Amino acid sequence: MPKRVDPDLRREQVADAVIDEIDAHGLRSVTLARIAARSGLAVGSIRHYFGDTLGEVMRFTLSTLIQRAVNRNPRLSSDPANRIIDVITFVAPTSEQGRKENAALVEYRVMARTDPTLAAEVAATSSATREAIRSLLLEALPSGSIEEEVLDREALHLQSLIEGLSFSAGLSAEPLREEDVRSVAEAAVQRVLRSHSPARDGR
Repeated sequence: MPKRVDPDLRREQVADAVIDEIDAHGLRSVTLARIAARSGLAVGSIRHYFGDTLGEVMRFTLSTLIQRAVNRNPRLSSDPANRIIDVITFVAPTSEQGRKENAALVEYRVMARTDPTLAAEVAATSSATREAIRSLLLEALPSGSIEEEVLDREALHLQSLIEGLSFSAGLSAEPLREEDVRSVAEAAVQRVLRSHSPARDGR
């Protein structure tokens, strides 16, 4: 009896091959033949799981990259301010695998500027990140201490920090140091808290 193959594992295997190819040669170098060579699968097997077009493989890999970034480390603090610091730290590429996945994600984001088939998912992820940070900031700050417009700007500022770390790491052959990322994240979050918390008596 032939061995059953888990289709989800096969798709992950293909996504990993795409990520390795992007890291080595760039996103525009990806072809079904190159994916087959890296994954050890036949081109026909890849088509079996994704159809006849490379585009479906590329869209699946983008979704995989986004999910891996979101789920990179679930150990988040119960304190909302520290949770923002955790999110910034854990999303940053601080391991070799994280560096490769981030490099691929950076290339996808650049390509999405002119590719509408990728743009919607990239934009939705960016919007969801900003909204999550905004909600955590609202929870961390004293009630009524910040206006809605200012809150939006502070959330954008912290999101820009995440994206800046991502793009900076995407240009490097080495992952970021987790302690450095956490230190930068702590400084950024503490600045927000100090700026919008009522001054204590005698200070």
